[in-house]
Amino acid sequence: MFKKSVFTVLACTSIVSLAMVGCSNTTTKEADPSPSVSTTAAPAKVETKSGDKVTLSVLMNVAQPAGQEAYKVVAADFEKANPTIKVDLQFPGEYENLLKVKMAASDLPDVFDTHGWAQIRYGKYLADLKGESWASQLTDTIKDVVTDKQGKVYALPISEAKDGISYNVNVLKKYNIEVPKTFDELMAASEKIKTESKGEVVPFYFAGADNWTVGEHFDLFAIPQLISPKDNSASALLDGSFDWSKWTPLPTKFKEMYDKGYMNKDVVTAKFSDLAKLFAQDKVAFFDGGPSFADDAYKVNKDVKIGIMPVPSIVAGDTPNFSGGERDTMGIWKDTKHMDEAKKLLAFFAKPENLAKISNVMKLPAGLKGVTATHEFAVYYEQYKDIRVFPYFDRVYLPNGMWDVMCTSGLDLITGHITAEKYSQIMKENVARLSKK
Repeated sequence: MFKKSVFTVLACTSIVSLAMVGCSNTTTKEADPSPSVSTTAAPAKVETKSGDKVTLSVLMNVAQPAGQEAYKVVAADFEKANPTIKVDLQFPGEYENLLKVKMAASDLPDVFDTHGWAQIRYGKYLADLKGESWASQLTDTIKDVVTDKQGKVYALPISEAKDGISYNVNVLKKYNIEVPKTFDELMAASEKIKTESKGEVVPFYFAGADNWTVGEHFDLFAIPQLISPKDNSASALLDGSFDWSKWTPLPTKFKEMYDKGYMNKDVVTAKFSDLAKLFAQDKVAFFDGGPSFADDAYKVNKDVKIGIMPVPSIVAGDTPNFSGGERDTMGIWKDTKHMDEAKKLLAFFAKPENLAKISNVMKLPAGLKGVTATHEFAVYYEQYKDIRVFPYFDRVYLPNGMWDVMCTSGLDLITGHITAEKYSQIMKENVARLSKK
C-alpha cells in the first residue's frame, strides 16, 4: 500500500509507505555515483546549462535506502553513456506535499514520480509518451493504469504494485493449511492457527500506531466485497448513488476478527516495526499488504519464508484478486525545457537490465514486459500472473481525504467507540463532504 494518498501509498500510506510500506535493505556504498542526491531538502529548480551540459531535475518518491541506491546506479550509468546530460536525482521527504506546491506554482521537475496518480492528479502536467519505443511493452495489468482512452501514455512504470496478503509459509505448512482462496477459508485458517498454536501464533497483525495497516485492510477487501463480483457496486460508487449499508459487512467482519482473537490484542498500540521480528519468529501468519518488511525479518531469522497470495474472494462465484497500479514511475513535465534529454533518460531506465536492477531491490514486478526479475517474490508474481488486478479502491472510488477516515474509523471500531453501522454512516458523510471540494 503503501501506495496511497496518505500507502499512498500510498498511506495510512505511508501507503504507501505502500502505502503502502518500505523495504529497509541497505547496500554497502563504496562511492556515490550521483553526487547531487538529496533525501530530505526540497530541490531547487534547475533550468540552466553548464557549458554544453544539460541538467535534468528528477524527483522520485522512493524511501528505501536500497531502492535509492539502485536508482542512483542507473542514473550514473546514464551519465556515463550521455556525458552532456547531468541527472540531478533527488528523493525529498514530504514528497506529495512538495509536488502539490510545485503544481500550484507550475514549476515541476523535468522528470518526476507520479506515485499512483499519473492520470487523476498529474495528468494535465504530463507529456504524452505513447510514441516512445518502450510504450508498446507495457504489461497487461499496468497498461490501462497509465494510458487513457485516447491512447495517451502518462508515465514509464518502473514497477507496478500487486498487493494482496503476505503470509508465513512455515506457519501454514506447520498447521497443514492451503493458501486460502475465499474469505471463509481465510477465517477457517485463522481459527485453526489460533486454536492449534494455543494462542502462540496470531493469525493477523495490525499496528494502530501506524494506522495505515488498518486502512489497508479495508482498501484491499473493499474490492472483493464491492468491485470484483459480477454484480458489483462500481457504477454506484462513481455516480454517488451507492447504498452505504453495503459497506457494513466489511467493518462487521473486521470486528469479528478482533473479537475471535484472529489479530493481535494490542492492535491500538502496536507498531509496524515489530512485524518483521514476529514474522521471523513464526508468531504471525498473515499481513494485509506486501512484504516490504522482508529484509528486516531476514536479519532476525534468515530461514523465515514469506509468501504472497491474492486477496481471497468474498462473494460466492467470485475469484481472488490483487489490488494494484502504479508503484514507481517516471513521468515528464509537459513544459520541460529538456524534452529530448528527458525522453532519453526514460528510455535508458526502460532497458530490461535496468528495470531488473530496480525490481530486484524493490521486490516488485516491473511495469514492462520482457524483464526478468530474480528476487525471492518473483516466483509468486509468476504463479499468480493471470490473477485479476484491480486499481486501489480508494484511488478510484473515494475522494481525496478518505484514506484517513478508513484508518481512524477502523481503530474506533476495535475500541468500541463506534459500531459497524456507524462506520458506514461515517463513510457516507465524509464522502459527501469531501466530494464537494
